[in-house]
Amino acid sequence: MIYPIVAYGDPVLRKKALPLAADFPEIDTLVSNLYETMYAAGGVGLAAPQVGMSLRIFVVDGRPFSEDSENPDPLALKDFKKAFINAHILEENGEPWAYNEGCLSIPDIHEDVLRKPVIRLRYENEAREVFEEEFSGLQARIIQHEYDHIEGVLFIDRLTAFKRQLLKGRLGKISKGQVEVSYRMRFPEAR
Repeated sequence: MIYPIVAYGDPVLRKKALPLAADFPEIDTLVSNLYETMYAAGGVGLAAPQVGMSLRIFVVDGRPFSEDSENPDPLALKDFKKAFINAHILEENGEPWAYNEGCLSIPDIHEDVLRKPVIRLRYENEAREVFEEEFSGLQARIIQHEYDHIEGVLFIDRLTAFKRQLLKGRLGKISKGQVEVSYRMRFPEAR
């Protein structure tokens, strides 16, 4: 099932998401639907809050970045497809580096965001097995972006106050549905 993606301005995007209980029903269906929605929208990651569910789960598939000629390590992303449940970043290390990010919930806005290049993450997979793993480079960045969503943070929050002020009008138009998108969206202030 393809869910509509909620747009900037929806309160669910600002909530810290709730953990998935060990007996959460139909986890495989939820993961499958998140992937299907992400692919339909052309994304490389999607978090449950972006489809209106305040749950600590997100999916990623870095394959589109592996085909980017600018990517310094395409093999690291070719098979980088995972679901992350109840994730918690334990550490972030290294010198912050800028990379141009966008978001399915904030269409048509892309900005350079500083993030640390290495993270250590504890998470569960669909079988509810617990892992503690280190990720780096674009893998880490994709995870950090989606992790922010389950923490109620958007990539624009990581921009300077001046840059956010410059984007204010465009963000207002997005929340009203005054934006062209090729995927289903739900706009909080659409009339």
